[in-house]
Amino acid sequence: MSEIAKLEALEILDSRGNPTLAVTATLADGVKATAKVPSGASTGKREAVELRDGDKSRYGGKGVLKAKEHVEGEIQAAVRGCDANDQKGLDQKLCDLDGTRNKGRLGANAILGVSLAVAHASAKDRGLPLYASLVNEPANLLPTPGLNVLNGGRHSDNNVDFQEFMISPVGAPSFSEGLRAAAETFQTLKSVLHKRGLSTSVGDEGGFAPQLKSNEEPIELILEAIQKAGYAPGKDLVIMIDPAASEFFDDGVYTFGKSNQGGKTSQQMVELYKMWLKQYPEIWSLEDGMAEDDQWGWQLLTKELGNEIQLVGDDNFVTNPSLFEKGIKDGIANAILIKLNQIGTVTETLDCIQMARDNGYGAVISHRSGETDDTSIADLAVAAGMGQIKTGSACRGERIAKYNRLLEIERELGSSARYAGINAYERRKKQVRA
Repeated sequence: MSEIAKLEALEILDSRGNPTLAVTATLADGVKATAKVPSGASTGKREAVELRDGDKSRYGGKGVLKAKEHVEGEIQAAVRGCDANDQKGLDQKLCDLDGTRNKGRLGANAILGVSLAVAHASAKDRGLPLYASLVNEPANLLPTPGLNVLNGGRHSDNNVDFQEFMISPVGAPSFSEGLRAAAETFQTLKSVLHKRGLSTSVGDEGGFAPQLKSNEEPIELILEAIQKAGYAPGKDLVIMIDPAASEFFDDGVYTFGKSNQGGKTSQQMVELYKMWLKQYPEIWSLEDGMAEDDQWGWQLLTKELGNEIQLVGDDNFVTNPSLFEKGIKDGIANAILIKLNQIGTVTETLDCIQMARDNGYGAVISHRSGETDDTSIADLAVAAGMGQIKTGSACRGERIAKYNRLLEIERELGSSARYAGINAYERRKKQVRA
């Protein structure tokens, strides 16, 4: 048995310059590994709670020294001597120790830091990469990336209401070639924006964030960039959109306040998406198209478009198996976004992915807007074997780190490596139309 001998925590900074935790787990045989916890800006109300100090004299109240103390104090005392290879047992102990439904007492940041650090230590102790250590079956499917190339909403200061406009290189023969196509398109988009006199500064996730005329213009700019980069829209690269609708939903109305395009009812939002699909058939995935509290809107959206494109639930599911199970029963969405820090343990994250697989839903492994150079989600995406990851644009070191890790995994796997690409894309289309 590889016993947990010591836990250490460090208050570090994320990609927005806000505090977060790095947790190091040391095993009895001296093996040690570190995990760094991300943080979101556009967050669902039902997410597990990251513990902040609230001391306005430090980091505006966003310090995480209390979470650090929990790791090195109460949590360490409870898990010291536990088997690092028993991830499920460890995570259950962490949840029981916290004793709340949202991990608000000890903090989801403290709990996830420990859960993920121990997972890394266990893998290292057994001489395995994390992606192979997390699952019992062979893991060799490289995910198709969704790169956030144009930002709006909470991720920028521009006048675009929708939060993310992504490209996904589904037509490539390998992950490395897919990443190349996406990166070339990103650089071409920069040239397109520059020639139009538009800003090429980037938002939180590395996408460009220029002032634009409408919420449709990002799609048109992306399509132009794909073609000018030498690729075929809808074949080589497709478009994925995350409006993050909860951010502009209030009192039953979706208000396009940033673009001054007025308000819409749930029915009108669905009609808007239907119109977009006719105008832009290159769109194949829509994430958080309705607000987390708009169940009727979600059901209508799924009824109207669930057989046409991938509909990803994020804020309404928050990687929570209980909420996800209810959403499946209620006929909401056909895919789920997976974020480790929304639920707070490795085991619960894997359970959510398995639930998606068992119910014919897609699963998209995701970063957060406040990231670190931690690359755990790259390994998680390969371990999950669900074929999709979104971790930002082809820009900013904390985003590129994940893509570079996937390139390393592809090399490690050698001839056994498979790329989700067009096969996963076509399979998802068949699934949503079933």
